[in-house]
Amino acid sequence: MYLIDRLDNGIRVVMEKIPYINSVSIGIIIDCGSKNENRDNNGTTHFIEHMLFKGTKERDAKMIAESIDNIGGVLNAFTSKETTMYYAKVLNNHIEVAMDILSDMIGNSLFNEEDIEKEKSVILEELYMYQDSPEDLAVELLNEMMFEGTSLEYPVIGTEETIKSIKREDILNYFSNNYIPENMIISIAGNIDERESLKQLKHYFGSFKNYKLKSTDVNNPRIDYSFTNKLDIIIKDTEQINLCIGMEGLPVISPKMEALMILNNIFGGSMSSRLFQKIREDLGLAYTIETFPSSFKDTGILNLFLSLHPSQVVKSIQAINDEINHIKKNLISKDELKKAKEQLKGNYVLGMENTFNRMYEIGKSLLIFDRVFSQEEIINKIDSITMEDIGEVNNIIFNRKKFNIALVGKADNINEDKIKQILFQ
Repeated sequence: MYLIDRLDNGIRVVMEKIPYINSVSIGIIIDCGSKNENRDNNGTTHFIEHMLFKGTKERDAKMIAESIDNIGGVLNAFTSKETTMYYAKVLNNHIEVAMDILSDMIGNSLFNEEDIEKEKSVILEELYMYQDSPEDLAVELLNEMMFEGTSLEYPVIGTEETIKSIKREDILNYFSNNYIPENMIISIAGNIDERESLKQLKHYFGSFKNYKLKSTDVNNPRIDYSFTNKLDIIIKDTEQINLCIGMEGLPVISPKMEALMILNNIFGGSMSSRLFQKIREDLGLAYTIETFPSSFKDTGILNLFLSLHPSQVVKSIQAINDEINHIKKNLISKDELKKAKEQLKGNYVLGMENTFNRMYEIGKSLLIFDRVFSQEEIINKIDSITMEDIGEVNNIIFNRKKFNIALVGKADNINEDKIKQILFQ
């Protein structure tokens, strides 16, 4: 069972007691990501994530790290396109320490000018690391093409220009506008006393106030997710071509999400999938090939990624196209549907054996749906998927008028027209 409550200041809380383990995971989910940015302040959300580890009124950066290291715990954070999350995993008898540290970081960070300038260098190095990764570049390039004209096209980390130009005043204004109780969810999963934990949360987080300023976020372009055919290339001195094909997907709130996950697993989301077996096992054209959905509140895409020698690109595209044609025409078999359901249920249940995953799942559910689905409800949703559901999703995903292609590598001699002819027509 889950305990769902709300602190007096508006912060929503969700907890799950798991009495048979000795650990607990706590996460603070902020309803703020790079989607909240504009072209000028791109990267600010991620920059703030870094700065919250740099020091508060009571602790410097080393003390923050040592507070969790000294009890054998884990303290970390991540920023995505729609959310930011700060979390700790500790032994259950140290849950109050985790609350103390997280509340101090979010409520009392100093954002010192000197630390901001230092962190610019650190984040630039992180950016250069991603730019040295052709896989990351291909995925990012695809996002830029498919979400062109919307804030979802912006890279989470920002650009070299925006990182260098960020100012303390910009950070403080953005922080004040977004790090407010109405945008926060505290999620806890593990061996806890829910009532005692709620009392502790009120102590550590109850003083957070809604100090939102007048919104300055007026530069975001109109949201229009009308995907069209595009192909783009980044020339890079690599041995392989890293190739991404983007197709229209589903928003995370879609009632057909489970059908998308099932179709994804059958198409290219597992080692037994059609694409993996065809491209790697049967034809030996690539070492890595996979599909995976990226779903957001208002839209989504299905990504197809593969890395291979430049000489194999057209042949692989043709083989992928053959599989798309086959699944469009014939859908899937009843046996495939049954197996994919079991695969999806197994992956879900095994993932929920981890307190971090459970904490993140219930927190994300509360954020998106304003309720928490039980494991039984999730399993029932998977079991209820019909062939008609698969057909509806099939028609959305494999609409060639919305395919986009990103290539990174030595693509000078790649026959772009041939690739377009195969996939876009």
